[in-house]
Amino acid sequence: MNKTYHILNKVAKKGMSALLLAPLALVSCNDFLDQVPDERAEINTETSVVQLIASAYPTASYMWLSELLSDNIIDNMVPHMPTSSNAKQVLSHYNYGSYAMWDDELFRFEPATQATYNDWDSPGMLWNAYYSSIATVNHALKAIDELQQSGTTLSEKVRWAKAEALMIRAYCHFMLAQFFCQAYKDEEQSSKDIGIPYVTEVEDKVLVDYDRGTVADTYRKIRADLEAALPDITDQLYEKPKWHFNVNAAHAFAARFYLTVREWKKVVEQADAVFGSDPSLYTMNYSLFTKDLSTFSDYGKVWQNPTTSNNIMLMATYSVHSRRSWGSRYSCAGPAARAAFMYHANSHLFSGYAVPTFEIIGFTAASSSTQDYGMTTSRIDEEFEYSDKTAGIGYPHQILMPFTGNILLLERAEAKIMQGDYTGGGQDLMDFWNFQVNSLDADQKKEYGSYLKEMTPAIFTDYYSKTTKLNDNILADSAWECTKKNITSSYVIPAAAVPYMNCLNDLKRWETALLGMRYFDLKRWGMEWSHQFSQDGKIYEMKMEGNDPRRAVELPWEAISAGMQKSHPYPYDNRVEVVIKEESDDVAPMQ
Repeated sequence: MNKTYHILNKVAKKGMSALLLAPLALVSCNDFLDQVPDERAEINTETSVVQLIASAYPTASYMWLSELLSDNIIDNMVPHMPTSSNAKQVLSHYNYGSYAMWDDELFRFEPATQATYNDWDSPGMLWNAYYSSIATVNHALKAIDELQQSGTTLSEKVRWAKAEALMIRAYCHFMLAQFFCQAYKDEEQSSKDIGIPYVTEVEDKVLVDYDRGTVADTYRKIRADLEAALPDITDQLYEKPKWHFNVNAAHAFAARFYLTVREWKKVVEQADAVFGSDPSLYTMNYSLFTKDLSTFSDYGKVWQNPTTSNNIMLMATYSVHSRRSWGSRYSCAGPAARAAFMYHANSHLFSGYAVPTFEIIGFTAASSSTQDYGMTTSRIDEEFEYSDKTAGIGYPHQILMPFTGNILLLERAEAKIMQGDYTGGGQDLMDFWNFQVNSLDADQKKEYGSYLKEMTPAIFTDYYSKTTKLNDNILADSAWECTKKNITSSYVIPAAAVPYMNCLNDLKRWETALLGMRYFDLKRWGMEWSHQFSQDGKIYEMKMEGNDPRRAVELPWEAISAGMQKSHPYPYDNRVEVVIKEESDDVAPMQ
């Protein structure tokens, strides 16, 4: 099938519960029982252990699943304003087909009953791939323990490999929790929410009754693996460290974990371990204003290049995200695109439509006065590998960038802001934006200088602290009460922090658009959002409320059928029928 399943088949010989890896059901009983029960000879040397761990990285992409669930995507069949500010400002809709039936289900916040483990970008493929990776590292860790028990003195190389294995296990469980659990609240409240199975042992049975535990349990175990691994992570284990948990990637993951559990001081410490005290390292957050880049593919090669300083870590995945995010029923278009890309009237950062889209972040817009296909990005450019050119079949490869300098800088800004360090947090926000503006050469400044503006401290008071909402992308104008009522009373964003958090929300949504991180922030911040969709000739709106059970994506149906406990205790549907005027002549064009 693909790399995920090659790993799975190797691990399946040694045993892994069908509750977690339902594709085992696709292997006949005779095939499974005919396997040699003990093939540990394959991984009884230091070299084989290191090689096994190197193969353990998950090959499923979470980007499309996250985007589809977030407020970055609309249903093009629902009447909406055009994305382009140059188009006539009237409502229109398009009868585009869905890429897959389970896209319809997920956009309505329903379980993906039409998806399987074999469907690219589905919840099942994600579940399968990440637990397959976990199974692989558990076999490697067991092999290391057996080497120790045999009296073998472990080399420094194996100690480094063990740290990498623990880091992969922590990361895979962390990502599974991001989707299939409620957001972390605090130790008390998260002890009431259902977690995911945290698998640390090699299974030798087909059926194991896994306990999902609680979210608090899950995060305690992630922390244990992460903190045990961090001291021994090195850049010396591999020739190409950016395809592994290198030192910077490990610190970036630690920063994100601590951000999720709101240990702000540790976020700053881990980010500082990457950036250091040298301001020149902020060049990790760099612009794509380069004369040598002209095509979509040109941009893609730079974004996905391990030599690109912004890329802290890369993962090779299988995905058709770039196909399904453009030109089909669900896309980043209309009001969602305007919010995601900060097309605000009277913006203090830039004016114009195409400049930030094409130049700063390498996006591609495909729209006209009568059509709006949505937006896609060269960051998810696909490379297709043909297994049979005549039949036209093969494997769609896309590079995932789970940790970048840009995002880490914004994560550090949030941690500083939440500690009351508004000067430091504001400086990180300004550094993020101004580096890109100041990276223009003389010719580019002449061409684009009138469109782009530097960020100054005044923007926080003059723009992001206004008492009225500027648009749906601005979160609040006083203490961030939505988090207080939706997540937990222990998480409140003070009124003084709100202007900075509003700016952060803008910048981070812009930076990560179509890369799958918006959904995590919506859950983590306790924000409410809604999807409007067309069904049976009517338009409905479905709201994702605070502490909504659907914030935890339902498990794949294969896992539930095998006996795994559901994420949702009951069916929930709060749709409301809405009536939308087909035209609106009183809408002012974007500035």
